[in-house]
Amino acid sequence: MKEEWFPLVNEAGETIGKATRKECHSGNKLLHPVVHLHILNEKGELYLQKRSMRKDIQPGKWDTAVGGHVDYGELIEEALRREAKEELGITNFTPTFIMRYVFESAIEKELVNTFKTTYDGPFHPDPEELDDGKFWSLNEIEANIGKGIFTPNFESEYNKLKKDTYKIHSK
Repeated sequence: MKEEWFPLVNEAGETIGKATRKECHSGNKLLHPVVHLHILNEKGELYLQKRSMRKDIQPGKWDTAVGGHVDYGELIEEALRREAKEELGITNFTPTFIMRYVFESAIEKELVNTFKTTYDGPFHPDPEELDDGKFWSLNEIEANIGKGIFTPNFESEYNKLKKDTYKIHSK
């Protein structure tokens, strides 16, 4: 398997260097860009993926429909389309940019570029990338927040987006 290289960026998203995946996930907190795609269907339900148990970060947890790293030299929207095709087999969608923010965990620091789209399917999930995928009603998501079934990153991002993006209000 060839070594993956990620761009290192500042908080404005400008490339200032590069590092390997291992370096970015080693606790060095090297800021690197990722993409997230929130997929809503016509009913307003949100598609989530269940991360593969083989993943090194948050295995078996439910997460944003599409999420992945930007490769060195790749544009943000190119990475978004590549990840959507790799993870869910979708190519015909229109992404809308929502926001960019910094997410930090114990082992990494990411500049998250968040998009949304409306798409009802079909999906062709990659079994190497994810174990399951399905649409969740927003009430189902709300009822399961804080119970350890979602990734912390998804819960954090969902809470940032729910009032404006999903048109729901906190309880």
